[in-house]
Amino acid sequence: MSETMATETAREAPPFPQDRTCPYQPPAGYDEFRGKGEVHRATLYDGTEAWVVSAYAAARELLADAGRLSADRQDDGYPIVSERMEGIKYQPPSFVGMDPPEHNRHRRMMLAEFSVKSVAALRPRIQALVDEYIDEMLQHGGPLDLVPAFSLPVPSRVICEILGVPYADHTFFQEASQNLVQADSPEQALQSVGELSVYFDDMISKYLQEPGPGMIGRLAGDKVAGGELYKHELIMNALMLLIAGHETTASMITLSVITLLQHPDQLALLRKDEALIGPAVEELLRYLSIADIAGARVAARDFEAGGHLIREGEGVIVANSLANRDPSVFPDPDRFDIGRGNRHHVAFGYGVHQCLGQNLARAELEIALPALFNRIPGLRLAVDVDDLKLRDGGTVQGVNELLITWGDR
Repeated sequence: MSETMATETAREAPPFPQDRTCPYQPPAGYDEFRGKGEVHRATLYDGTEAWVVSAYAAARELLADAGRLSADRQDDGYPIVSERMEGIKYQPPSFVGMDPPEHNRHRRMMLAEFSVKSVAALRPRIQALVDEYIDEMLQHGGPLDLVPAFSLPVPSRVICEILGVPYADHTFFQEASQNLVQADSPEQALQSVGELSVYFDDMISKYLQEPGPGMIGRLAGDKVAGGELYKHELIMNALMLLIAGHETTASMITLSVITLLQHPDQLALLRKDEALIGPAVEELLRYLSIADIAGARVAARDFEAGGHLIREGEGVIVANSLANRDPSVFPDPDRFDIGRGNRHHVAFGYGVHQCLGQNLARAELEIALPALFNRIPGLRLAVDVDDLKLRDGGTVQGVNELLITWGDR
């Protein structure tokens, strides 16, 4: 046994994930993973152990190698990071829970709607929606909750139009999505998956009878009807994209507003030069790293990483909040600096499973944030940051409520 492995085994494996106490900083307990090697043992919520990858180079190397790491959550060794995930472990996977070549086959079917060209064509529509909701905010006046007033409906309407989901059903699917990603029990998570699955089953059945809109309509009429895609596969892919398409971007918008307001020097730079919005969004993605558990994998074979032998069947979590704060790649990593100009973070993952919707997420943030701060120049928090109720570490990071105000209120 190497000295590195002996040292790691001798001390108690710290818990992972942990809850944040600041909306834009990793948990203080993650210091045990930082600067002390590339790979560490960690204790999951149920007492089982997994490996946590904290170094940027190791994170990219492993995420790029599907031969070493599998995304199959039905594998017995897959690291379950919260109790709620127990409820959906054995549900049919979406494409993100598949390995190549099956993963690649599914992903290719959905690329068209999320390509750089398609997202560029969507920008005027995104701008119109952003302006519509800011108009309503200004008419209402502050204080108000930014999440239901702006952060949630903008990406929700965009992903609905892309997928072909009626936005009139938003109350149902937003509540079901929240109940899934923030479920209090495995049973609640399973119930939410069931409700959403029935919803998409009915929709796809309808689109098989008559042409339907969006990506779901296209794939139902082409791939499902043509026998290239099973109906249940389209159900799970659509379910995943709907949830990811509004939950993650909504969280990013809200946390980005908090972060910029808490760093007025950086907000002033952005207001002075809107050309900085691209670099600012990249720095926000790196700094916030809201999908810290998306890098959960299981070892597909024995391999060595960071001086440790990782055995086939052991859980591995590539923690992007740690990789994105690696000082060897991001000097002074805990400093928020919109002039950093580094787009090579792993907030969207890396390799074959790199986020399908990253072009869309970037566009939504690049349009939403300048519009908010330009049209509401006096925008400020109406609550102390220390009083915000943060989500637990086992889900998409964020807050469910953010009171803001402006003017004299």
